[in-house]
Amino acid sequence: MNLDGLVLSVSTTAAVGVVDSNTVLRLRQQGDRVFGRYSGGSISRGCLVGRIEGHRLSFRYAQVEGSSQIHGGSSVCEMLYKADGRARIVEHFTWRTREGSGTNVFDEVLESKR
Repeated sequence: MNLDGLVLSVSTTAAVGVVDSNTVLRLRQQGDRVFGRYSGGSISRGCLVGRIEGHRLSFRYAQVEGSSQIHGGSSVCEMLYKADGRARIVEHFTWRTREGSGTNVFDEVLESKR
């Protein structure tokens, strides 16, 4: 899966997650390196850096939340395609700056909705 230029929104979030359906993630990929920016909902600005190994995406993230607090953690993701052909990323995250871990699901946003 090539993630370069992919735009995703959150379809499911964990109880300890802070992203929501208003959060939009934009990804860039060069070789096996991935960079992303995200915002929306309770996230003022977030970024991630990581690497793809086979069908697995691993990254670290940092974000400024609406409360002005800065939090971050690490994630390991499954990269899939939905039945309708859109990309789906299932993120298994662990906070490093607060308690908890969980799973978020990001689905590709169709061109007409970008």
